[in-house]
Amino acid sequence: MAAAGEAQANNIVLEAGADVSGPHERRRAGLNHLAFAAGPASDADAITQAALRHGWVLMFADRHPYAGGSGHHAAYLENADGFEVELVAVPEI
Repeated sequence: MAAAGEAQANNIVLEAGADVSGPHERRRAGLNHLAFAAGPASDADAITQAALRHGWVLMFADRHPYAGGSGHHAAYLENADGFEVELVAVPEI
């Protein structure tokens, strides 16, 4: 555990084993998407814009940022390999 003020790193590694073949398919059993708490809406929007500049595609663009429902400010993004992430804005307290 890091001391107060010390930076922490979090990593997520996705691996495919020998028993997995073919490209990612979101409707097959297994991982559909990862959701991340992205801070307040302004931070979530800034991260979304950075992701778009790095080649991620905004899913459900016609309903963004409320594609997950009224009051659920989030961005649903997909990369060229078909992996999806959800960046969820967390209301400030």
